[in-house]
Amino acid sequence: MAQRPDLITLTDPRSPAAEAYRTLRTNLTFFAALDRPIETLVVTSAGLDEGKSEVLANLAVTMAQGDRRTILVDADLRRPGLHDIFDVSNDRGLMTLILEEGAVDDPPLLDVGVENLSLMPSGPLPPNPADILGSRKMERVIDALKDRADVILFDAPPVMAVTDAAVLGTKVDGVLLVVSAGRTRRDHAERAKELLERVHVRILGAVLNAAARGATLSGY
Repeated sequence: MAQRPDLITLTDPRSPAAEAYRTLRTNLTFFAALDRPIETLVVTSAGLDEGKSEVLANLAVTMAQGDRRTILVDADLRRPGLHDIFDVSNDRGLMTLILEEGAVDDPPLLDVGVENLSLMPSGPLPPNPADILGSRKMERVIDALKDRADVILFDAPPVMAVTDAAVLGTKVDGVLLVVSAGRTRRDHAERAKELLERVHVRILGAVLNAAARGATLSGY
């Protein structure tokens, strides 16, 4: 796999940014999991272009580097981007498991060149993403993936744009909200939090992305 600029945890693992992702991993592993272990996690944002997929991809790398079998799933069935970050095909993926009978027994997991890390792209985009993510079949997909990993990380569309993240959030152990410095409006972040809480999603915390040098990446 060609190294990608989005993956600072691989291209510059000694950088302050890479260390911040390791701190985020520690927070999720030890602090947020005190009352219930985190095996499944959705990462989303309030609005578009706030860096959620980049944050998620780097978090997945650090999880894998921490010796946890990690599956990264692109559940953004509207604007998938993880296949571009890792430079792999998006021909098959999550929708393959939904649409093809028996595919759940042999999930299309891709090797991205990082030990302990597998990627499941979105696959072909459906006309009804929220219905797909809220279906019983999606629950079966999550259960099947749990047998293959220690942690499963899902990318989901922005909360303010569509209901997908909230719907998927009810099926996992928690949701992490990405906030972009200088881009995310405070009222939008608060509204996203309200929308998730309304359906009783467990919000684990927020991640401050694109902060000035010296600022911390993760905030709980």
